[in-house]
Amino acid sequence: MEKFAENYWRLRLKDLKETLEANNFAVFIAENREEAKKIVLEEMLPKLDPKTISWGGSLTLVESGLYGALQNRSGLEVIDTFDKTIAADEMVERRRKALLADVFITGTNAVTETGNLVNLDMIGNRVAAITFGPKNVIVLVGRNKIVPDLEEAMLRIKNYTAPTNAMRLDKKTPCVKTSYCEECKSPDRICNSWTITEKSFPKGRIKVLLINEACGI
Repeated sequence: MEKFAENYWRLRLKDLKETLEANNFAVFIAENREEAKKIVLEEMLPKLDPKTISWGGSLTLVESGLYGALQNRSGLEVIDTFDKTIAADEMVERRRKALLADVFITGTNAVTETGNLVNLDMIGNRVAAITFGPKNVIVLVGRNKIVPDLEEAMLRIKNYTAPTNAMRLDKKTPCVKTSYCEECKSPDRICNSWTITEKSFPKGRIKVLLINEACGI
């Protein structure tokens, strides 16, 4: 069989799509970041017709080019929580305002083959928005985030995602030096709020966009 790896991942994503849909998520599949961007801009947003949009921490949002594209979309109020030029207190207010956006875009730390989204936050604005607030949530998910079950999701997050993000953000935590979770009490700790999203409520509010390549951390 030619292109066996591509066939393998298409089958995996198809199965995961069906599982997530059984849990009331709306699910889309993109072959790469560029197609993911196109699906959001040309398929999802026109149907949702949002007046306001915002996002939570997501490298995939930036990697796909969506972050830049959304800045200049006409007729759309953008609540930019990535702007590093604004003061800390204003950023907090933007994050609070983002919880009432029509559309909130983010990533997920892990997605299980049983159809659950698993996340761990420092501040909590990302997991709060996934849970309640924005009218619609779009979750961008690279195939590298897929794990068998909840236990593997937590292991991935604690011993890979969190240490890697702590390094990326230049945090002063033990995991930056050891590469795995030390269950620290550091003021810079980024592991504070867990969420396990088993189902979307209402049905279809959370839209999962599976991307057939490794994205984010």
